[in-house]
Amino acid sequence: MHDIRAIRDNPEAFDAALARRGEAAMSQAVLSLDAARRAKIAAAESAKAEQNKASKEVGAAKGRGDEAEFERLRALVSDKKAEVAAMNAEAQELDAKLTDMLARIPNNPADDVPQGDDENDNVEVKSWGEKPAFDFKPVEHYEIKGVKPGMDFETAAKTSGARFVMLKGAVARVHRALAQFMIDTHVDENGLTEVNSPVLVRDEAMYGTDKLPKFGEDSYQTTDGWWLVPTSEVPLTYSVGGDTLEQSALPIRLTAHTLCFRSEAGSAGRDTAGMLRQHQFEKVEMVSITHPDESDAEQQRMVGCAEGILEKLGVPYRTVILCTGDMGFGARRTYDIEAWVPGQDCYREISSVSTTGDFQARRMNARFKPEGGGKPQFVHTLNGSGLAVGRCLIAVLENGQQADGSVKLPEALAPYLGGKTTLTAEGVLA
Repeated sequence: MHDIRAIRDNPEAFDAALARRGEAAMSQAVLSLDAARRAKIAAAESAKAEQNKASKEVGAAKGRGDEAEFERLRALVSDKKAEVAAMNAEAQELDAKLTDMLARIPNNPADDVPQGDDENDNVEVKSWGEKPAFDFKPVEHYEIKGVKPGMDFETAAKTSGARFVMLKGAVARVHRALAQFMIDTHVDENGLTEVNSPVLVRDEAMYGTDKLPKFGEDSYQTTDGWWLVPTSEVPLTYSVGGDTLEQSALPIRLTAHTLCFRSEAGSAGRDTAGMLRQHQFEKVEMVSITHPDESDAEQQRMVGCAEGILEKLGVPYRTVILCTGDMGFGARRTYDIEAWVPGQDCYREISSVSTTGDFQARRMNARFKPEGGGKPQFVHTLNGSGLAVGRCLIAVLENGQQADGSVKLPEALAPYLGGKTTLTAEGVLA
């Protein structure tokens, strides 16, 4: 959510930030609605003052025995009361319209975000690892001989439809091992607090984390009004919604492993084979709540946490900073970490780490009390995948595939797999 006072003070800067995202200027429309709202509030206050003055004069007229004046003033009080109520209702309606308008305007990009139109204009900032050299043509994850018995798309389609998969046996165990490895690393080495969070949330949580009102079609809603989380960013971030924290409590660093649900609206025809783009998937999420002065450094720390998971797994990757045209709605700056997937001969996103500044905090009224005193300030919120478990499974399987259809698994997973480091061509662990 944008600060209306900042738009009033510098509408040109607001429009310039929108232009960087390829959006039309909005300051005139915003300020026009804001002016109408403020004028209606002022008129209501003036009418209320007239009502109060007349109310005081009613008693005096009655005390003088001036019945005509008494009746006139009493009628005036009644009229003003109705006028005030009507104007307050109009002011509330205008306020709701302004809030809705502001809620649909994307966040301002940070100054260092590169200008661009789409993913082709993203800028690589780091690459790590050597791409594996194969003496055979590598295949995609679902085509690997040892993987096929444990990746059942047909049964999943029978029970649930397209974009679902049933993982079985050794593949399911490797998937679970990856999630456990990620959580343990974030808790034991990266200092995050593990949370077992709900996957059903209220409107307020989705709105506070900028998923509503604009992107409701991207998520699933139950018939009784709950939302299935698109990521645990929603409950983790909204856990401080409405709170005024002590500055000493910051930063708050949280992680959770949850199921995630996305409708994939608008993705028809994209990545239909395999488990790269699913309606239901699992992610290990990272969320940080910070002091405004520390949020940029915190984003770099979170990027390092996500990169560290891939490095421990030996998966080559690159990190890119997203351009203005490829950033998400609520992001101020985003780094994507893309794992190398040999089957597609390209890098694919496995983590996005974003800072929203105070954009989400304003929506959910999350503040902190400065240690030196003064007015409470909005916190800054950050979120990032640490990592997407299914996509990490894809990267591990494809990078570790062997000519005979087996898969060499990362040594980092051995403690979670009973010391076993190979998925055999028959689909069992050895």
